[in-house]
Amino acid sequence: MNMRLAMNFTSNARGRRAAARTLISLGAFAVAAVGTPAFAHTPSAPSIQTGPLTLTFGGFAELATVYRNRNQSADIGSDFNTGIPFANNPNSSISEFRESARQSRFSLLAQGAKFDGIRAEAYMETDFLSAGVTSNSRQSNSYTLRMRVFYARFTTDYGLDVLAGQNWSLATLYKDGLYPRDEDVPMGIDASYIVGFNWARTPQIRLVEHFNKQFSMGLSLESPQTVTGNGINSVGAPAGSFPPSGVVYQNSGDAAGLMNSTTTYTTDVAPDVIVKAAFDPGWGHYEIYGLSRWFRSSIDRQSNTVAGGGIGAGVILPLIAERLTFQASGLIGRGIGRYGAAQLPDVTMTPSGALAPISEYDVLLGLTYTPSPFWTVYGYAGREQETAKYYTVGTATYGYGAPQFNNSGCEALSGTCVGNSRSVSELSGGFWWKFYQGRIGNMQFGLQGEYLQRNAFRGIGGAPSANMFVGLASFRYYPYQR
Repeated sequence: MNMRLAMNFTSNARGRRAAARTLISLGAFAVAAVGTPAFAHTPSAPSIQTGPLTLTFGGFAELATVYRNRNQSADIGSDFNTGIPFANNPNSSISEFRESARQSRFSLLAQGAKFDGIRAEAYMETDFLSAGVTSNSRQSNSYTLRMRVFYARFTTDYGLDVLAGQNWSLATLYKDGLYPRDEDVPMGIDASYIVGFNWARTPQIRLVEHFNKQFSMGLSLESPQTVTGNGINSVGAPAGSFPPSGVVYQNSGDAAGLMNSTTTYTTDVAPDVIVKAAFDPGWGHYEIYGLSRWFRSSIDRQSNTVAGGGIGAGVILPLIAERLTFQASGLIGRGIGRYGAAQLPDVTMTPSGALAPISEYDVLLGLTYTPSPFWTVYGYAGREQETAKYYTVGTATYGYGAPQFNNSGCEALSGTCVGNSRSVSELSGGFWWKFYQGRIGNMQFGLQGEYLQRNAFRGIGGAPSANMFVGLASFRYYPYQR
């Protein structure tokens, strides 16, 4: 944009219209960042020029409602694991309804001009799906702003793409190549997405080489954290003997050190390492990746580290061009629970206090049908399942999913129920209807229904199961998109 055009932008209506058209064309490619459902066409997003930077805005305002036939005391993101209560929990017999605007989102992309074959950009995306100690839903909702995504990115004419900051994990399925802001995120309303969807949003440093339009390969070093959840159990052991004294594997956050004192952080030793290859031969998108992780505990002041990881793959197939798309993705390995939407535990613990990765597989299938630019219909089926891992020493049993654990009260109100989750499955479907598209942006309405099934390992008293139905509705206004 030349100087005269910039002056006209502030001085007369014709200049303003010309500049707007120029800047919108510059920023049109960035609209995937705002999180709108993927319609057959790409809407435009407004940009402004400020000095050497082009700023592109995105986001939406949302009013959503959620109904669950089992109470979770949760907002727009559902708990797919222990939040599905067995019959011994009073919450299994009472429903919940909530309205929420907290998924409303704002994004900003700042791009510099190319210099010596290098282009730099920074991208930020934020919403209100976090809670502080003063947050409540009584009189003045006071939920906190959170960092969803925030990173710097550098690209070169030679295909090298470097990203540093917080972003979606490289384990997430992508639509085309391995380009940031092109993640294939499920189209539903639930902020916890779909069971079987592999994802995380973490600090990371990532290097991707786009060899050509058909082949990309990337390496990502991502911030670690181990999901222990309810994965560490014992029966028959002396009271207070498990975990053993002198064993440290997690700690409460240090508020003075700017960590959350109401949750725990594991004692990790190295980043999660992901290597992924993506293929786009002309029909469909194909991915395969490897994941390496390390889990650490301190036993009598001696560090003990064990390895885990897995192999994942994904595919997106346009069965009918711009109309019907099929997708499939999966991950199998040991200690991979963190990367599944259901958050099954990564590890259990041996009698000595060493962490032991749990074997698991995740799978997700999906269909998306777009009969017109204004309608998108989708359906997903997903499952995450773990293998029992336990140890018996004399009359005591330790670990996860052992048949010696007591499930005898899972069907009785307030009864005893260890109920280690063996699997979580989901069937989900819905639609988005873009009922207005014009000069002031676009407006969309969506409905989603979810059926969730949680099955526990068999123990004394049987193998309990629980299910939950979730219904969601959403009205979204995208002021930055036409």
